[in-house]
Amino acid sequence: MDMDDINQIAKHFRDVHFGGNWTTVNLKDTLADVNWQQATTKVCDLNTIAVLVFHTNYYVAAVLKVLEGGVLDASDELSFDGPAINSEAGWQELVTKALRDAELFALEIAQLNEAQLFEDFVAAKYGNYFRNFHGIIEHTHYHLGQITLIKKILNSKE
Repeated sequence: MDMDDINQIAKHFRDVHFGGNWTTVNLKDTLADVNWQQATTKVCDLNTIAVLVFHTNYYVAAVLKVLEGGVLDASDELSFDGPAINSEAGWQELVTKALRDAELFALEIAQLNEAQLFEDFVAAKYGNYFRNFHGIIEHTHYHLGQITLIKKILNSKE
């Protein structure tokens, strides 16, 4: 791996959030026309779009904190406990935070050197940075698919 490979990881992460990936689906465009009522509407027993946005960003924000020199402070049990969304402003705040954190995350990845990619992420039990970055990208794609399907269901009811 070299810096071009590191930049490709950062690009791959950025693409799932802002566009340019081979699926042609990204978080920013998918959420652009979702309002707070849609974002908080429960479909069957699925998580809401707002909960999925919070959940996806939960891990990005936790790893971003580590990349910025902080400690890992996250718990799977809390990863679905997003703020109550009761207005368009609250929804837009959640979306803005997710997209802002994504851009900062991509910038932090691009600043790493090759050796860091294969160092333990915080502790050996979490694997290396490379594994974590790709895991977060896969996780985002997975939940983006759910968000897209929920959005289609909601739009079909209108």
